[in-house]
Amino acid sequence: MSCQYLLLLLLSVGVSAVEVQRPRGVPLSKRQFYEEGNPFTCLDGSRTIPFDRVNDDYCDCQDGSDEPGTAACPNGSFHCTNAGFRPGFIPSSRINDGICDCCDTTDEYNSGAACQNTCREMGRKERESMQKMAEIAKEGFMLKQQLIQESKRGLEDKKAKHADIEVSKNELEKTVEALRTVKETAEQPEKEAKERHLKAWEGKLGCDGISLECVCVCVCVCGLLGGVDQVDSVAFESIWHVIKEKYISEAIPEPPAPVETPPEEIREPESDNDSELYPEEDIPDEEEDDEEEDEDDDTDDGDFKVSPLGFSIKLMLDDSHNFFLVTAQKARDAFEEAEKALREVDDQIKNLEKEISFDFGPTAEFAYLYSQCYELTTSEYIYRLCPFNRVSQKPKFGGSETNLGSWGQWAGPEDNIYSVMKYDHGTGCWQGPNRSTTIKVTCGKETVLVSTSEPSRCEYLMEFISPAVCQEPSTLDSALHDHTEL
Repeated sequence: MSCQYLLLLLLSVGVSAVEVQRPRGVPLSKRQFYEEGNPFTCLDGSRTIPFDRVNDDYCDCQDGSDEPGTAACPNGSFHCTNAGFRPGFIPSSRINDGICDCCDTTDEYNSGAACQNTCREMGRKERESMQKMAEIAKEGFMLKQQLIQESKRGLEDKKAKHADIEVSKNELEKTVEALRTVKETAEQPEKEAKERHLKAWEGKLGCDGISLECVCVCVCVCGLLGGVDQVDSVAFESIWHVIKEKYISEAIPEPPAPVETPPEEIREPESDNDSELYPEEDIPDEEEDDEEEDEDDDTDDGDFKVSPLGFSIKLMLDDSHNFFLVTAQKARDAFEEAEKALREVDDQIKNLEKEISFDFGPTAEFAYLYSQCYELTTSEYIYRLCPFNRVSQKPKFGGSETNLGSWGQWAGPEDNIYSVMKYDHGTGCWQGPNRSTTIKVTCGKETVLVSTSEPSRCEYLMEFISPAVCQEPSTLDSALHDHTEL
């Protein structure tokens, strides 16, 4: 019901209905086609008949237009005047069927049905209801104006924020490139140190078959002489000979002198029969003990003896290696952190650009719905609408969520396209299509999801109230432009 018609109803409260003479069942808008005394031409133009054959209970026109007030034509329609309420049409087959379809009882003029004219009472109730709706629409429209102003301010803020973030992005890009250079510079000596360290541990520098510690010494000597690739063989041999001899003297100690046992400490065993002291299974196995001692001795003899010189050189090499690793890692960490910050800034810019360019209505009145969600709980499910994002359904007493559709487009009629939202490509039904949801947006002071239904399998229909869809109340002049059919 339009606001224009509402105001017209309010004006009609004190106006007496005046019946305009015309054949029964003919609306005022078609009165000019039924001029008494003139031949009648069927409205489809198929034929012309004498006027006295109009409403003679015989169907002459294929479109049924010659019998607007009888049930003679199966495809005819009857106009209910319903003075004091709203006019309307019913199929001509309901004329004189004993059931009151028109509130003014005009459809049962010859059936004998006991009908009462309820049009004025129905009109009164409808006017009260429509008056409340008009008040809601008025308040909703005022709220809409506030939403429009807030959206304008929000859009300006977003544009300003976008400009600031663009400046930050430019600075971050410079920082990232600078840290990239630092990282690459730090990674080069790290790479060289790793290669030297690997060669040292693999023994590729060679040390006349002497232990790994010797390799460290060799590496150090080569380093002192300008590097492995540039070392002079004569100089290396002269220095290496001195270090090698010192290393051998420190790394391989002289064996200790044998210790003689004093004669007085040598005692005769008290008994030759060990079985008297121990049960057979508990007799200590001297051979096993000797073998274990021999193994321990072998292990000790085979252990690498670290000389003070070799240990110092090895520490020096390890410290150098670790320094380059730590320096390069710090450079990588700083670079990765800056890159992460740059990605986050890019995401912020993309989100802002999307929101700035989004179609939130002619004056961005729907922008306040962005990033919001609204729920409706029924006896079985919890429905969740996140405007411009998605619609979902979840069992009330536990279970997984089902996607009923993702934002598609505005889908209202051409004259009110922002009155319907369409959400597509939801979770597929079993052996059926993907779920989809149509949201009908109606005017109200609040923002709330009020109803849901499934008129077709996997196709949902919901009603959503929002002040953003409220229209400006019509003026008295625009209301008087319409006509009441009496």
